Amino acid sequence: MKEGFTLIDSLSIPSELNNLPVVESMIDKACQTVGIDEDMYGNVLIAVTEAVNNAIIHGNAMHEGKEVKLEFYETSDGFGFRICDEGVGFDHLHLPDPTSPENIEKENGRGIFLMRNLADEVMFNEKGNEVSVFFNR
Repeated sequence: MKEGFTLIDSLSIPSELNNLPVVESMIDKACQTVGIDEDMYGNVLIAVTEAVNNAIIHGNAMHEGKEVKLEFYETSDGFGFRICDEGVGFDHLHLPDPTSPENIEKENGRGIFLMRNLADEVMFNEKGNEVSVFFNR
């Protein structure tokens, strides 16, 4: 996480998609804490749930014995979420472009693209099993 951020809340869930309502509840609470408007709320909700989906499906391969950890951080001028899975990670530096003609009709491969377009900043750890999603106020 970036310098100067204070941990406000955290949550660990088993890698099951039916846990997404718990994640959404934490996002709702976090957004109320920082007092953002409805438009920004939609961006936060989509970006963070996409990161959690990726962690469950791709990172932990839906293995119920593996956890996904979600942390909410805040500063005076912004806030962020860190999502960690127990998977082996991936090469986030070399992702196919989902807008290129050969990928445009594929059903998958747009999650990180969405996250990067909805958040102010998206950062991965070197291993690729942790993503931080930042929003400015």
